[in-house]
Amino acid sequence: MNTQDLAYALTQVVHNFGAVAVTAGAAGGRWTQAATEPKRQRRLQWLVLGGWVAQILSGATFGGISYASFGQFPEIHGIAVAALRLKITCAVAGVSVSTLLLARARAWNETQRSHAWSALLGFAAIALCAAAFLRWFS
Repeated sequence: MNTQDLAYALTQVVHNFGAVAVTAGAAGGRWTQAATEPKRQRRLQWLVLGGWVAQILSGATFGGISYASFGQFPEIHGIAVAALRLKITCAVAGVSVSTLLLARARAWNETQRSHAWSALLGFAAIALCAAAFLRWFS
């Protein structure tokens, strides 16, 4: 068994579960009964924040595995670079909004919380789309 391939596969598992957490968690916070139940909403806020952190750490790990294996980061260009930048921007925005939501949601009204969840869902959808372009154009 090639340890590099195993490392990539395990990292991809974490990355995939992070993508599920940020997407499903934001959708749940936005559109389900949890949106009106503070205790459930708080759990979803932590799930989404954890998902974004998993996305960032696993994404960096992909580059680290390549660097450790080949002595350089993967060569990407054009559309793949733009997609990677977009994913990074969404992840940073996702962590920021998730953190704000955790810190201030109790003081916000329902509309403000709804906008935050919508933004988080938008960041997740954009990051998922960018991931496809990164994958196929790199």
